[in-house]
Amino acid sequence: MEQYKKEFIDFMVECKVLKFGSFTLKSGRHSPFFMNAGAYVTGSQLMRLGEYYAQAIHANFGDDFDVLFGPAYKGIPLSVATTIAYSKLYGKEIRYCSNRKEAKDHGADKGLLLGSDLKDGDRVVIIEDVTTSGKSIDETYPIVAEAAKVKVIGEIVSLNREERAPDLGADGKPQSALERITEKYGFPACAIVSMSEVVEQLYKKGSEGVITDEIKAEIDAYYKEWGV
Repeated sequence: MEQYKKEFIDFMVECKVLKFGSFTLKSGRHSPFFMNAGAYVTGSQLMRLGEYYAQAIHANFGDDFDVLFGPAYKGIPLSVATTIAYSKLYGKEIRYCSNRKEAKDHGADKGLLLGSDLKDGDRVVIIEDVTTSGKSIDETYPIVAEAAKVKVIGEIVSLNREERAPDLGADGKPQSALERITEKYGFPACAIVSMSEVVEQLYKKGSEGVITDEIKAEIDAYYKEWGV
């Protein structure tokens, strides 16, 4: 596992973004872990978060893109922080763009988008916090595609939960949320880290690790039911 991935996993725990216990997800599933990107609240946390995203984008997509699109609401600070980090780490000036939940009808920046406009020919990477079902992109992609004749290079999230999306794949088999996005829209959907990498990093047999034997058993049972 790459060093930045190990550091990011520890960072999520340190910031209390990744928690273990008993949680009810939006989907109604009962999960032994939960990730809340809204817990990144300080300047230093957002700076480091942007750098981890930038490293993952660089590793997965290289530098061949122009705009980082972060859907409202959590995608807005993610896109801003990562755009700054990308300039710092790789010397590449990319633009950030986000959407409003409701179009602004006055002023010089009226319309649905804030930040940079999307232009014909732009190559776009979409950035989100996490996706469980893969269906959030069904709202985001039309916004991007209708704004201009752009090419979506890919999507990046922080954590691949590696669990079944509601829809089966074209082959009739279960697929993950990220696999659903790739199959439906034709661009790769990646994550900074996967849940299996989180377990690899945090589990130590006994009770010394962040993931104890008890938590590991709960995670294993969850993936036996919902994993892909």
